[in-house]
Amino acid sequence: MKSAQSVFVLPFRTLKNAFKKMIIILLFAVIWEVAPRIGLVDAIFLPPLSEVLVAWFELIRSGDLFTHFSASITRSFLGFILAIAIAIPLGLMIGWYPIVHELFSPILELFRNTAALALLPVFILILGIGETSKVAIILFACLWPLLLNTINAVRNVDPLLIKCAKSMNLTSFQLFYKVIIPASVPTIFTGIRLAGTSSILVLIAAEMVGAKEGLGFFISYTQFNFQIAEMYAGIITISLLGLLLNQLLVSLEKRFSRWKSV
Repeated sequence: MKSAQSVFVLPFRTLKNAFKKMIIILLFAVIWEVAPRIGLVDAIFLPPLSEVLVAWFELIRSGDLFTHFSASITRSFLGFILAIAIAIPLGLMIGWYPIVHELFSPILELFRNTAALALLPVFILILGIGETSKVAIILFACLWPLLLNTINAVRNVDPLLIKCAKSMNLTSFQLFYKVIIPASVPTIFTGIRLAGTSSILVLIAAEMVGAKEGLGFFISYTQFNFQIAEMYAGIITISLLGLLLNQLLVSLEKRFSRWKSV
């Protein structure tokens, strides 16, 4: 009898938790729909949500939204992956080897607080207005949260854990590979998630300058042409893209950090 009850209780709890998470979003959607219709805000500048969704589905049906979405996701993915390939190995070395840390500390202090978008004109001047400059600015924006979190992850590994590993006569490479890297994974993934957010935010701003396609270009274009519902549809697409990317990275973090629950 208890097993039969648990079969029904578990889905009920899951639905209850899902409803709690969605209640604020649903309330926001209701306010968005009602406020323009009753005159709380100007419907010209903030159309009801239903009109935005109609425009959104029409853009999906026509394929226009997919064209801009695919251009943005390609640029974002390239810059993000390149940043991971560069920052994580470099961060592991800087965090583990004091001489490497001393060598790179000045350049880290110089660029860590430099806003990526402030350098966008420089990237355009040097690399041109094409795809290279956009991927490069995303790479730059993603590099620092990844690099700094990786360095902190390595340098903040529990010293007791390192002493225990050394007492087992592990070589320096075995200590690094079997202890330091696994212990650093959670903090490194914090940097990956921050970099994922940066890759989208910086991309949208970069696409508003000199791009011919992409979600940033689409939002800017629809604003100038006073296609307000389509503009909000583009903004919703960006929000969904950020949400999906974050959920994907959270799932990967849980997979690579299974040892934490052991």
